[in-house]
Amino acid sequence: MKRITLLFSLLFLPVTIGAQPEVNTGEYLIAYNVLVDNEKDDYDVWVMNIDGSGKKNITNHPDVAWTYFAHDDELFFISDRGKPKRNYYLFKTDATGNSPIQVSEQRLEDSWMSARNGASEMVVAGRIGDEVRMQLFLIDLETGKSRQLTNEKGALHRDPLFSPDGKQIVYAYKPDRMNREVYEDLWIMDADGTNRRRLTTYPMDDKTSQWHSYHAGAPRWAPGRNFITYQSFQKGKSSLFAVTPDGKKQWKLTENELNEGWHAWSPDGKWLAIEMYDDENTEFGIYLMNFDTKEVKKLTDPKDFRFQQAPVFVKRAR
Repeated sequence: MKRITLLFSLLFLPVTIGAQPEVNTGEYLIAYNVLVDNEKDDYDVWVMNIDGSGKKNITNHPDVAWTYFAHDDELFFISDRGKPKRNYYLFKTDATGNSPIQVSEQRLEDSWMSARNGASEMVVAGRIGDEVRMQLFLIDLETGKSRQLTNEKGALHRDPLFSPDGKQIVYAYKPDRMNREVYEDLWIMDADGTNRRRLTTYPMDDKTSQWHSYHAGAPRWAPGRNFITYQSFQKGKSSLFAVTPDGKKQWKLTENELNEGWHAWSPDGKWLAIEMYDDENTEFGIYLMNFDTKEVKKLTDPKDFRFQQAPVFVKRAR
């Protein structure tokens, strides 16, 4: 999750929005993450209809709660509730926030995650104390047991994503996580950790990013489309890009005026929910794009909260 401490007044965002897309509000909701109290470091998970109506805080707990994944009507989130501050573990609930439970004792990094086989197994970025950091683990969601998948001390592995068939994992990687002169790129490997290969290469002649910027991150597999999307800070702004699974074709995905960050595809591949923000970082909001027409609708209001981030599609609770 992003944590920005500079305080600015809220401004109107200069985003180009055409005719607003019609949205089927029936089966799915959008879950997203809100900083509700900066002084208390209190983040909660909210949900809304995909037309932006019906916003509701479903975690409502004085912890750091942040969702990174949903499967059908199950919503998975990291939380430090009952733990030392910002010691994250995996929890799950439904789209109403009903009966949240801890899933595993595997300590987690602050990272996106993914599941396969009907959400019976999850891939996460995890840690073991202070010695093992930013490595990938597999968690059996029925037993909570985990096993380490990567073992490269000093390297960064984060934001792992299973391919639609569950046979491969895409992830952000850099060999030396402490080296600020080296940037992360997307890599892909077989789900057993073998056959690793690079997908993206950040343009090293681009000097507009900061060391902490997302250079390639939070990959999302576009449903029904043979490409992977990700955010990257290039040419002075954060934008969405795409790459094919073999790495042979790469391109800029969208042309929005605002910075684009974490995003999610609707299960039918028609809609993109995107976190967008202005250059001064005065507000982070959730927008919905019809991918075919490129029509955009703003779903959140900065008058409510400054930070509204990282959308995830989730089915309504049964």
